[in-house]
Amino acid sequence: MSRSPYDIVIVGGGIMGCASALRLAEHGLRVAVVERAALGQGASGVNAGTLSLQIKRVDLMQYALRGHDLWARFGDRVGFVRSGGLTLAFTQQEAELLCTRMKLKREAGAPIAFLSKAELEKVEPGITGDVMAASWCGEDGYSNSSLTGDFYRQCLMEAGVDVFEQQQVTRIEHDSGFEITAGRNTYRGRRLLLACGAWLKSAALMLDVDLPINARVNTVSVTERMPDLMTTVIGHATGLLTMKQKPNGTVLIGGGWQGVGSPDAGRGSVVAPNLLHNLRLAQHVLPALGGARILRSWTGYEANVPDFFPLAGKLPGYQDAYVLGCVRGGYTIGPYLGQLMGDYVAGVEPELPLFDPARNFQQN
Repeated sequence: MSRSPYDIVIVGGGIMGCASALRLAEHGLRVAVVERAALGQGASGVNAGTLSLQIKRVDLMQYALRGHDLWARFGDRVGFVRSGGLTLAFTQQEAELLCTRMKLKREAGAPIAFLSKAELEKVEPGITGDVMAASWCGEDGYSNSSLTGDFYRQCLMEAGVDVFEQQQVTRIEHDSGFEITAGRNTYRGRRLLLACGAWLKSAALMLDVDLPINARVNTVSVTERMPDLMTTVIGHATGLLTMKQKPNGTVLIGGGWQGVGSPDAGRGSVVAPNLLHNLRLAQHVLPALGGARILRSWTGYEANVPDFFPLAGKLPGYQDAYVLGCVRGGYTIGPYLGQLMGDYVAGVEPELPLFDPARNFQQN
């Protein structure tokens, strides 16, 4: 099946691809989104849903603040909860790290404070007494990531964007525009945006562009329903723990502990020793978790480049092709980055700078 040319075809129906599509539709472009599975089922839908300013990089804080504000505006449609959040340190080294990082993030605009042990106990009385230092951000919270796809599908329908799900792209060709082949279907666009997360590398290779993208295989777990154990989002100074209790009583536990797998091979697998480390850290922080049963653990791919900044701009070597992705904390920042990309493609100066995919990469 071949269709008349769109102004732009977006490959990837996660948060960033969908947010870009909505912005481009606002600018009057005819837009198609082509997604290999269902909208929001990749990293956008399998993460823990944490919206914490305390775990965002200083250099990306202005993007995170604006992204966080968008999630708050989405509200009940995405299960947004502003619970406040804690980050904890248990050793002197961790306390120094926490203090240094949070002061910089506060200077960058995040409303972060440090709590005494007495203040910490009032906020979360169930936390272990071993805490040496704690920071607090009242803006932190979470959304229900499993609602991401349905939310954006409805938004795209209302905006008149054509959405094609369960369409695995197998070939991209460039002549006077771009021809995207997915199964028996062909989609033509005058312009192209690759926003397919951990699959960005393989998609760009279809146009002979080798982007320096790696994929992490992050693990998330959920417990059975528990009595009220916590009210905030809880993290660790090293970044190796995020934890929250949902309204239904289940506790989501993450923190970047790695599984194994590769995006092109399908879903990743949980690594048992890494999972145990994650769960033991969670139980140390909140001893009452020792009686909880884990119902399920799963993995999701998180793409990154060597300097751990986003890719957001023109695909190297092409005038009318663009790339967007590779963001640590992309769940928070994604809606805003998508808006910036939509403006950029439409010829409108973005509110904040984008991130040139052709830059020289250096490990931070």
